[in-house]
Amino acid sequence: MDEKGLVFNIMGYSISDGPGIRTTVFLQGCPLNCSWCHNPEGQSPRPQLIYRRERCLECGACLEVCPVDLDSASCQLCGRCAEICPAGARELLGREYTVAQVLAEIEKDRIFYEESGGGVTFSGGEPLFQPDFLLALLMACRERGLHTALDTTGFAPYPVLAALAPYTDLVLYDLKLMDSDRHLAYTGVANGTILSNLARLSQVHPGVALRLPLIPGITDTTENLEAMAAFIKPLPLLGIEILPYHNTAQAKYQLLGRSYPPDLVSPGPARTEEAAIILAASGHPVKIGGVPSE
Repeated sequence: MDEKGLVFNIMGYSISDGPGIRTTVFLQGCPLNCSWCHNPEGQSPRPQLIYRRERCLECGACLEVCPVDLDSASCQLCGRCAEICPAGARELLGREYTVAQVLAEIEKDRIFYEESGGGVTFSGGEPLFQPDFLLALLMACRERGLHTALDTTGFAPYPVLAALAPYTDLVLYDLKLMDSDRHLAYTGVANGTILSNLARLSQVHPGVALRLPLIPGITDTTENLEAMAAFIKPLPLLGIEILPYHNTAQAKYQLLGRSYPPDLVSPGPARTEEAAIILAASGHPVKIGGVPSE
């Protein structure tokens, strides 16, 4: 039976989620709740209904089909209002896909993968949140000779990662904060599992690259960066990728009816370079954006 799962976006021609030109598949649901999340629509394990007020024609079509009269508190996420809306004012993000349906979308861009050395990246949300669906997707990609990458926080029981590792060519492993209390405060979970999984996975998988979202005042502190460099120094990683914070996700929060995190700004090139210098003390190559190479 074809495994099913929730996907909230399939983005073609991606050039920032692994080598070459890629298709990034975003799986729904994440156990973390990062204050700076770039994909807030993927945090919930359920689909998310967004409303673009400026597109609304006030035609009343959505009211005619809604079983709860557009009462947000009673919304069943049936998607009828989005299907009927002639202007696209309402949209349901996140829908059920089979593995075959996802593969059909991926295969559309195969020529780009072959010409650029690209492939498929599974992101989220947190793709490990749907482990059975993810494993089925990775196995199907491997059968078709597609390069696979996994963009993950590593927050799952280690056996989940161990089962996925043989079918994953590249692991883009997010690491944010070394202090467990601060990690809990800013992401909603402690970091013990994340650190342990990184150490174990890097010993058995040759393609693990670290990713650091550089958030001013949170992850970019000298104390955090030095602790991170010391932790990863003995680990056999491909390298480190610094992802400077930017606020392009602000519109997503507005569409979801959520407040955007206040007081977050870009770290700027000077601070980003300083962070790169500190992390380089680990002995691993460091890049600002892009995927570190051997």
